Amino acid sequence: MADPSSRDITLRDGRTLAFIERGSPSGAPVIYCHGVPSASVEANLIVDNDVAAALGLRIIVPDRPGMGRSSYQPGRRIVDWPRDVVELADALGLATFAVLGSSGGAPFAAACAAQLPDRVRVVGLLGGVAPPDAPGIRHSLSGLMRMMLRLARFAPLVLRGLFRLNLRAIRRGGPATSRRMVAWAPEPDRRFLQRAAIRDGFMACFIEACRQGPRGAVADFALIARPWGFDLGEVKTPALLWHGEQDRNVPVANGRYLAAAIPRCRATFYLDDAHLSVPLTHQREILSALAAASAAV
Repeated sequence: MADPSSRDITLRDGRTLAFIERGSPSGAPVIYCHGVPSASVEANLIVDNDVAAALGLRIIVPDRPGMGRSSYQPGRRIVDWPRDVVELADALGLATFAVLGSSGGAPFAAACAAQLPDRVRVVGLLGGVAPPDAPGIRHSLSGLMRMMLRLARFAPLVLRGLFRLNLRAIRRGGPATSRRMVAWAPEPDRRFLQRAAIRDGFMACFIEACRQGPRGAVADFALIARPWGFDLGEVKTPALLWHGEQDRNVPVANGRYLAAAIPRCRATFYLDDAHLSVPLTHQREILSALAAASAAV
């Protein structure tokens, strides 16, 4: 379900852009680009409000088009997202800000850093995906992920149907759904997913991504499955990267590629962590590094 604190702005083209905030309202701003398929409620799972506030950070999490409460945008591209971010920042009175992209949100955060060098102070990439045409990346992905990316690009209606079936299974609930989720995860993530609150929060991200139907989430998959429309070498702002060596959702080969391709990237790899355990275990460290890098620029 949507966060009751969700707010929105009307963009110049008439679309609605919804967002939620975490941390300190007067803190240093960080615009967080959620994963795929997900929505702004990801902040309820990933962002510890007290930690963010204690570190003096204001974390703003917008729903990308067609997910959560943000309007669908036909024909959108990854490189269109920075324009929405600029309008959001202007509406909130933010001259400069950091961006943080998690998982499938990493390309959108990187696009902001590449296209908005005068606005973005630092970019953070958390368990981020690499471009699909990067050497070895496609083969590093699980069979399920390769299938979803291929369907999103070439047969989106089929993937929409699969997402609807998954939604139906989640809403019916029951222990079988939870068991499948926990069994698939690598051990570092499995420990967290055995907690009902974490498990429910993870499923809530998918449900909210499909609030308006699955086409927005499927479009997000299609965008990261095709060329992104910009070169990672164009990211000139300082970059921080964190990735778990045991990540099965986004294998560590993705993080290593991003770290090598982005010119000013400082990377941290966690030997004993996976996709979900990195932000849940190392959040204070990650947000502290982001705050320090943002202040130093």
